[in-house]
Amino acid sequence: MNFTKLQGAGNDFILVDARELDRDWSALARDICDRHFGVGADGLLLILPSKVAELRLRMFNPDGSEAEACGNGLRCFAKYARESGLVDAAEFMVETTAGTRAVRIQGEKGVQVAMGTPIFEPPAIPMVVEHREELTVTPVLDYPIEVDNTELSISCISMGNPHAVCFLNEPVADFPLTEVGPRVEHHHMFPNRVNFEVANVISRNEIRARVWERGAGETLACGSGACAIAVVAKLKGLSNNPVDVMVPGGTLTIDWNGAGEVLLSGPAELVFHGIWQG
Repeated sequence: MNFTKLQGAGNDFILVDARELDRDWSALARDICDRHFGVGADGLLLILPSKVAELRLRMFNPDGSEAEACGNGLRCFAKYARESGLVDAAEFMVETTAGTRAVRIQGEKGVQVAMGTPIFEPPAIPMVVEHREELTVTPVLDYPIEVDNTELSISCISMGNPHAVCFLNEPVADFPLTEVGPRVEHHHMFPNRVNFEVANVISRNEIRARVWERGAGETLACGSGACAIAVVAKLKGLSNNPVDVMVPGGTLTIDWNGAGEVLLSGPAELVFHGIWQG
């Protein structure tokens, strides 16, 4: 099976043209994404035919679970589709599980994608809070939770997939994300698990962040996570628009004026082609 390895700000993916293939994609994702016994990646991207857009994208996490949305995966998908000749235009539509998304190729390396409109209603994130009356409070900002004797203040939204954002006073580099991240991901408050982001406001134009991704662990970048961070920062009056979210793998630029769709821009690069023998 032929595959292509791509990365966007260090968020790396294995892409397979699956338009004429039928596999156990969850099992393949677990095997091929393994960094010791497989190729190694933060997710498996599948190219599929679509009746409502030029192409359809499915994305599987390294644990075999399927993700509803993946911003950097979508950008890498768009990069490959354009450069391999699957689409002719620099702007086109891609069907995803979270909805149909517009993508735009910006020069040799950059790709911008529309990530949809943020969802704030707790049942739609989904998020289950302890007191029923709180379900009507939107958006959910600075909600207190305790994880492993660590008190956190999280803001929760969906970008087609669930996110919990925590702005810190301490540097994100010092935060024990590998210990706390899994606990937040599997917190009973989130029936479908959650992506967890910690962030520092550097200036009104720059935010530094780390992300614990549901089904993948800590990654060098997360497109939907960067969007969630920027949306929460805007709602809390902490940032200008657009804003750069600096993650360990690079910088992603988020454009959201407080209404409508969130736009995500950043680098996307092809790393290599290969053949999977498994």
